[in-house]
Amino acid sequence: MEVFRIVKEAFSKRLTASGAANRWNNPDEFVVYTGSSRSLSTLELVVHRNNIAPAFAYRMLIISVADEEKLFTAVLQNNLPENWRSVSAYSKLQQIGSDWYKSRQSLVLKVPSAVISQEYNYLISTKHPDFLEKVSLVRTENYFWDERLV
Repeated sequence: MEVFRIVKEAFSKRLTASGAANRWNNPDEFVVYTGSSRSLSTLELVVHRNNIAPAFAYRMLIISVADEEKLFTAVLQNNLPENWRSVSAYSKLQQIGSDWYKSRQSLVLKVPSAVISQEYNYLISTKHPDFLEKVSLVRTENYFWDERLV
């Protein structure tokens, strides 16, 4: 399976995670957030960054994850709080993601996108034992910011 991630060019040479807290993880949990498509990855980045600097060069990372069912855990919307798309639900969502991360039950957590809930993001644990063998950076592409997005 291919997934997509947009990063500043300086961070495009290899797959890394900062360990910063986000919607589905707590601090010091090293998770790479990816989208199911280039367009979803674009929308996710736009809504998560208050200040996108078009002056920076960005790259689209194309990431391959082995298509093995055991590597994936899915979070179903029916199991989420009613307000899961809001910032106020972060602590509950972070707990879900943190439980997954700590358990190492799978390499990838499939979660609904808060931007387009019928599409999915894929969180990849860089600390999972299968990470180095089952995940690879296939290639990078130049990324063009359409000025109408910023």
